[in-house]
Amino acid sequence: MSNNKTPMTPAAAARIQSGTAKQGNGQVAKGSFAARAQSAAATNQKATK
Repeated sequence: MSNNKTPMTPAAAARIQSGTAKQGNGQVAKGSFAARAQSAAATNQKATK
């Protein structure tokens, strides 16, 4: 198992959130993996600027 970490990108977070919303009738629950992925992507994007 590798210890390399790949930062969450906005595109990856969007794909995750889209899939979650499709399964949840357009809703993404607060605290869900999709919500955390979106937050991580935003944090990573701020860090690279």
